[in-house]
Parts: sequence; structure tokens; C-alpha cells
Amino acid sequence: MLLMVHQSPRSSAEYAELMLKWGKHFTCVAPDSPGFGQSDALPLIDGRKAEINDFADALAEFVSALGVAQCPAYGFHSGGIILVTAVKRHPEMFSALAIGGYAIWTEAEMKLFGESYLPEWHPSDYGEHLTWLWNRMLEQSWFFPWFDVRDETRLTVAHADVARVNQAVSEMLDAGNDYRAGYGAVLRAPRDIPEDEGAPPCLITAYDGDPLQAHIDRLGAMPPKWRAEKVATPQDHQDASLAFLQEHCDGTPCPDLSEDANEGWLQIGGGLIHWRGDKGANRLTLHGPASQMDEPANGTLAIDAPGHGYSSTFDDMARTIEQAAQMLGAKEIDWPEAPQGQPNQLYPDLTPDRFGSHLTRAWSAARAQAMFGPWYEANYAHLIPVKAENLTPANIAKRAYARLRAGVAAKQFHNLLLQRNNNL
Repeated sequence: MLLMVHQSPRSSAEYAELMLKWGKHFTCVAPDSPGFGQSDALPLIDGRKAEINDFADALAEFVSALGVAQCPAYGFHSGGIILVTAVKRHPEMFSALAIGGYAIWTEAEMKLFGESYLPEWHPSDYGEHLTWLWNRMLEQSWFFPWFDVRDETRLTVAHADVARVNQAVSEMLDAGNDYRAGYGAVLRAPRDIPEDEGAPPCLITAYDGDPLQAHIDRLGAMPPKWRAEKVATPQDHQDASLAFLQEHCDGTPCPDLSEDANEGWLQIGGGLIHWRGDKGANRLTLHGPASQMDEPANGTLAIDAPGHGYSSTFDDMARTIEQAAQMLGAKEIDWPEAPQGQPNQLYPDLTPDRFGSHLTRAWSAARAQAMFGPWYEANYAHLIPVKAENLTPANIAKRAYARLRAGVAAKQFHNLLLQRNNNL
């Protein structure tokens, strides 16, 4: 098994493509660090906020819960910081490390970061936070630190890749303001390179344009089996990391890994269906289009419909849903009614664009959804009773983010429900 620890403020989703490549050589396992992706944040510990040791110990606890005694590991940037600390505290758990950049900040850099690097952010009534978030994630490849907009801080790896920015924004939306805890812990982390000569082997590389490449010169003394190199490109970093991990892998087959009994993913064809509930329950419930599953009631099961929530997209939605029910042991499926309204208007185009306007389109629809039915008929004839809880920023955010995750799959699901109703 290869353990892969993501950077902040991302999630394990950043490794999706890399896992497909490296999966030819390892069983790749990438957890969401506490507070990111779908993992809960760490609680206050004896009244204090969590620090790097706590995140390292949580990672070790995760590996232990899988039933794995020892494994190689890979981490990029803050993921590498967590791993190095975990190796120092739990050296017996790791056979080798490959790290992409290891930060050692100067006092001046720490002073510059201060609170500016990790501002609080929360959903706002009219979605203003989305404009900030899009530009914050876009411009982090333009300047380092992202808020220090000067010629002296420009990065050579600047881009405006809409897909990359949108993925980072999506992961930041999952984390919410909890991102500050995990990100802050790695920024405050001291140099934690082990001094023990028996530390497992480690390779640290950083490519041209990576702000942490200069930190290779700050690493200082390292254990005998550790080395650090500057490389030219991100691909060079990945190639060197993979070769190093393979070199120090003894070929032991991955053991059967422990799984959560009440939540998981079903592999159907080339995609995944996210499920929760009591596996083997008789009834499987489905949410509506442009939504995602709520916590299922006791004795039931639920899935994120294809293309919704955390499920992959599939060409044949109906067949995939029926296959998921069969694999989970459910004999009945509770199909929802198709919402009232015209599909082309119910589900506006939310294709990501250069300016992030798809985010505010989703927010506007989710807000109007609490006042009119259907939401796009903003007139007196289509009023619905206003419930204050439906207009809280948190609940608007829940609906808006579900719309964003669903995208075009929402209209496809709606049409499937209409087709089913017409055939009944």
C-alpha cells in the first residue's frame, strides 16, 4: 500500500489522476486530512487548537485503523510536512518517503504570513464569498504568498487553467473555514526532520517555479538515507518520487484493508457510486436532481445519484442506480418525483468559466429556490412560503454546492425521472 497525503487547502481529490498512474505499481490510499474533503476537523485538544503533531498522530491512527503495520508514503508540500512529522513520531510505520517540497520558513516569512495568509471565510447571504474564493485560488499561482501582489513575488508557474482552479475551489468549499486549522498547523510547524540514523529513507524534490525549491538549500543536516534534489519540472518530481518509492518497496502484497461498515463507494464499470446507511437494508432512497443524499434513516440506504454529490458520472443512470441497489442488497428503490418546471430553466449552465461566474449562478438559483417554485418563476403567482432556515447562508450553500457538483447530470436525472413516471 502507498499512503498519499495531500497539500492544503486541498483534499485527496488532487491525487485522482496520479493514483491512476501509480496504481499500476501500488495500492494507493489517499485520505482526506482532518478538516478537508469529507473528513471532520480535529476537535480542540485540552482547550488548544490542533498542531502539527496532532495531524501526524491522526494520520498514524488512520493507517493503524486500516490494519497496515508499515507502508511507503508520498506527500506534497503540507502533506509532506505532516508525513515528516509522522515519521519522526512513528518511524516504525513507514518504509520510505517521497516528498514534494519541504517548507522551512524564516522568521521574516512567518511574520509576513501572519493572519493574512489564512483569512476566515464563511458563506454570505448573496454569495460574495465565492468571488473572493475564485480569485484567491486563481491568483495563488501568480504570486507567493498569494496576497502579496508585487513584481518581486511573481511566480513563473502562473496560469489561468479553469479546470485546475475550479477543482481547487471545489475542495476549498468542502473544507470551509476549517481549512485554517490544518493549513495553520503546517505553516506553524517547526523543522521536524528526524535526527535518528535509523529513520526510513526519504527523497525530497522540488521543481523549477515551486516556491519551496529554494527551501532545498535550507534543509540542513539529514539522516544518512535522506537526500534532497532540485528538478526541472513537475513530471521530473513525480518520476523521481515513483522510482524512489519502487526502489524501497519490498513487493509485499497489500493486505485486505478495513472498511467503514456504514459508508463507502461501489465500483461500477469505470466509476464509483457513493453510498451510506445500513448495507443489506431492504430500501434504497434517492435524492432529487441537483441535490445530494442526506443522512439516511436507520434501516435504510442512500446513494449520491450518478454525477451528483461524490458519485461519478455514468452514461446509463437508471441501470447504474439499479446495479448499485443490487450490490448493496436493497430490493426496493424509492424514486423521487421530478421537480415542477422546465429542465432547461431549472438547471442553468454551470460550466466553469475563466471568471468563476458559474459559482454565483448556482448561488442565485439556490437562493431563489427558497422563495419561488419553480425558482426561475420570480413572480407573485409562484410564491412559496418563506422559511427562515432555508435562507441561512449555510443552507443556501448546501443547495448551491450540490448544484455545482451535479452540473449537467442534474438535467439528465430529471429527464430520467420524467421518463420513469411516463412509463409507470
